[in-house]
Amino acid sequence: MQIGRVIGTATATIKHPTLVGERMLIVQLTTRAGAAEGEPVLAFDRLGAARGDRVILTNDGGAMQELLGPKTPARWSVLGLPDLGQEGAT
Repeated sequence: MQIGRVIGTATATIKHPTLVGERMLIVQLTTRAGAAEGEPVLAFDRLGAARGDRVILTNDGGAMQELLGPKTPARWSVLGLPDLGQEGAT
Protein backbone atom coordinates (compact mmCIF):
# COMPACT_ATOMS: atom_id res chain seq x y z
CA MET A 1 0.00 0.00 0.00
CA GLN A 2 1.07 3.56 -0.68
CA ILE A 3 -0.27 7.00 0.21
CA GLY A 4 -0.74 9.54 -2.57
CA ARG A 5 -2.50 12.74 -3.53
CA VAL A 6 -4.85 13.02 -6.52
CA ILE A 7 -3.43 15.62 -8.91
CA GLY A 8 -5.83 15.12 -11.81
CA THR A 9 -7.92 12.81 -13.94
CA ALA A 10 -7.14 11.04 -17.18
CA THR A 11 -9.27 10.17 -20.18
CA ALA A 12 -8.60 7.79 -23.03
CA THR A 13 -10.35 7.53 -26.37
CA ILE A 14 -9.30 3.90 -26.67
CA LYS A 15 -9.12 1.60 -23.64
CA HIS A 16 -8.43 -2.03 -23.01
CA PRO A 17 -11.86 -3.75 -22.86
CA THR A 18 -11.49 -4.42 -19.11
CA LEU A 19 -11.10 -0.67 -18.45
CA VAL A 20 -14.17 0.63 -20.26
CA GLY A 21 -16.25 2.65 -17.81
CA GLU A 22 -13.50 2.81 -15.18
CA ARG A 23 -12.52 6.17 -13.68
CA MET A 24 -8.82 7.01 -14.00
CA LEU A 25 -6.89 9.34 -11.71
CA ILE A 26 -3.38 10.71 -11.82
CA VAL A 27 -1.93 10.26 -8.34
CA GLN A 28 1.35 11.60 -6.99
CA LEU A 29 2.79 9.07 -4.55
CA THR A 30 3.91 10.70 -1.30
CA THR A 31 5.88 9.98 1.83
CA ARG A 32 4.11 9.90 5.20
CA ALA A 33 5.14 13.54 5.62
CA GLY A 34 3.42 14.42 2.33
CA ALA A 35 6.51 14.99 0.16
CA ALA A 36 6.34 13.81 -3.45
CA GLU A 37 7.95 10.42 -4.01
CA GLY A 38 8.74 9.30 -7.55
CA GLU A 39 6.65 9.86 -10.66
CA PRO A 40 2.83 10.11 -10.64
CA VAL A 41 0.89 6.91 -11.38
CA LEU A 42 -2.37 6.16 -13.18
CA ALA A 43 -4.82 4.67 -10.68
CA PHE A 44 -8.33 3.33 -11.13
CA ASP A 45 -10.95 4.64 -8.72
CA ARG A 46 -14.38 3.38 -7.73
CA LEU A 47 -14.55 5.38 -4.49
CA GLY A 48 -15.03 8.88 -5.88
CA ALA A 49 -11.75 10.53 -4.95
CA ALA A 50 -11.34 14.12 -6.15
CA ARG A 51 -8.42 16.37 -7.06
CA GLY A 52 -6.46 17.21 -3.90
CA ASP A 53 -7.71 14.18 -1.92
CA ARG A 54 -5.24 11.93 -0.13
CA VAL A 55 -5.78 8.31 -1.10
CA ILE A 56 -4.50 4.89 -0.11
CA LEU A 57 -3.34 2.98 -3.18
CA THR A 58 -2.50 -0.62 -3.90
CA ASN A 59 -0.47 -1.97 -6.78
CA ASP A 60 -1.64 -5.53 -6.23
CA GLY A 61 -2.16 -6.84 -9.76
CA GLY A 62 -4.11 -9.82 -8.40
CA ALA A 63 -6.70 -7.52 -6.82
CA MET A 64 -7.14 -5.67 -10.11
CA GLN A 65 -7.55 -8.97 -11.96
CA GLU A 66 -10.26 -9.97 -9.48
CA LEU A 67 -12.14 -6.71 -10.08
CA LEU A 68 -11.59 -6.24 -13.82
CA GLY A 69 -10.76 -9.66 -15.23
CA PRO A 70 -7.69 -11.86 -15.61
CA LYS A 71 -6.31 -10.07 -18.68
CA THR A 72 -6.48 -6.49 -17.39
CA PRO A 73 -3.34 -4.37 -17.74
CA ALA A 74 -4.39 -2.21 -14.75
CA ARG A 75 -1.93 -2.07 -11.88
CA TRP A 76 -2.74 0.75 -9.38
CA SER A 77 -6.13 1.27 -7.73
CA VAL A 78 -7.59 3.41 -4.96
CA LEU A 79 -8.08 1.19 -1.95
CA GLY A 80 -9.31 3.82 0.48
CA LEU A 81 -9.71 7.44 1.44
CA PRO A 82 -8.04 8.18 4.79
CA ASP A 83 -10.21 9.79 7.45
CA LEU A 84 -8.31 12.99 8.07
CA GLY A 85 -10.92 14.48 10.39
CA GLN A 86 -9.20 12.96 13.44
CA GLU A 87 -5.71 14.31 12.73
CA GLY A 88 -4.38 16.05 15.79
CA ALA A 89 -7.18 14.73 18.04
CA THR A 90 -6.15 13.51 21.45
